This record gives sequence, structure tokens and C-alpha cells, in this order.
Amino acid sequence: MAIKLVNEVRETKPLIHNLTNEVVMNFSANGLLAFGGSPIMAMAEEDAADIAQLSDGVLINIGTLTEPHLRAMILAGKAANQKDVPVVIDPVGVAATSYRTEAFQRIIDEVQPTAIKGNAGEMAHLVGITLETKGVDSVGEGDSEEIAKKVAEKYNTIALVTGETDVISDGQEIMTNQAGHEWLGKVTGSGCLLGSILAACLSTSGTRLEQTMAAARFYGLAAERASRHTTVNGPGTFAACFIDALAMDITKLEG
Repeated sequence: MAIKLVNEVRETKPLIHNLTNEVVMNFSANGLLAFGGSPIMAMAEEDAADIAQLSDGVLINIGTLTEPHLRAMILAGKAANQKDVPVVIDPVGVAATSYRTEAFQRIIDEVQPTAIKGNAGEMAHLVGITLETKGVDSVGEGDSEEIAKKVAEKYNTIALVTGETDVISDGQEIMTNQAGHEWLGKVTGSGCLLGSILAACLSTSGTRLEQTMAAARFYGLAAERASRHTTVNGPGTFAACFIDALAMDITKLEG
């Protein structure tokens, strides 16, 4: 199924509206292009809704949040909901400050997410589970299956809890992905890019669980492939080879 859905992305080249953080825009745009999607980064309140309605998927990422950005995110999310355009929310650093927690709540009060993705610490915070975090990173591990299930149930969405093992849930079923590489955690924006790729996969014809699993598995396989490249000596060279791997045929990644 993952092969079919990834190939579908590459055939349709979905336009993904990235309301994402300023640190990762270039990496996210290049990674999504390599994967087969078409990125647009539009953060102005004046056209956020219009672009969202023209898009095939919307990513809301609160990594470098400002009030104007937050208002644009809400406008885009509501417009996407009106057109049945899938919305991914990435609550980056939501546990770090009260403002980020409040901002997520303001978004979720008005926008219905198709999927929420985040690390264990971020996702645990959304359902009142105490788990240690450090800035935007998760320090504690927790029970990712319990966290994913509770997030999915509370927000009526697909939950993707990222980590050494990614856990996906719709509130009832649990799926896991073990493909990946530790150097993803050493590259700024690797998790944010996954949000863009997830939004692209949510534009395909599979079920929400299948779409989310396809995104997580392809991403992990691309990381594994990049880590094995002869020119890779660490996170810097890994990042370049990872973008290359995102453009590869999934059958080659699985081989």
C-alpha cells in the first residue's frame, strides 16, 4: 500500500500549503519537492485562506510562532476544513511555554485536524500526560501507544507519535513504524519536513491510517538509505543524502 500511495503523490504532485516555522522553510520545501509534492510557504493573513482552499493539503507548524502567524494558521485551517482539504497540525514545543499551549488550543478550537504529529513529549502534553521535554525535544519516552490513542480519541484525528519507533493511531487501531535513523534527530527540521510529507500523503486515496503509515515508513526508509551512503560521515552529509533519498523509488529503498 505504501508503494501505491507514494506513487500516487508523484503522479498528482499535490500542492501543500506550509504554514511552518522560519527555521525549516528551505529544508521543508526541498524535501517535499524531492518527495514529489509542490510546496508553497504563505504566512500572510491576507491570503492564507485563499491559498489553503487552492491546496491539496495544509500543514500548521507552530515552531516559530507569532500572533500574525497564529491568526493566519487559524484562517488557513478553517478554510481547508470548509473545502475538505486535509490539515496536519505539528505542535512544535507545545509543552515548552504556556503561550504555545494556549496557541495550540486556539487553533484546535477552530480547526479540525486530519492528523496531529509530534514527538512523545509534545503529544503527551496534549492529553495531560506528564513527560519530560527540553525546548522542542522530548526527553522522556513514555508509553507512545497510550499517548497516540489518547490524542486520536480526544481530538478525533489520526495521531502520529514520532520516535525510535513511530506510533500511529486512529483511537482504536495501532500501527508502528521502526524504519528510521538516529541522525534524523541531529538535523534541524527533519520532523517538520515529515509533517509536509504527511500532508502530501493525506491527499491520496488510501485510508487515513494507510496514508500516515506510508509517510512515516517512506521517511524512515529514506533515512536508512541516506545513512548508508559512502559519502556520509555525520549529520551534515546525511542531510544532503537524505534529500536525495526522498526522491528515490520506494521499491529501491525497501530493497
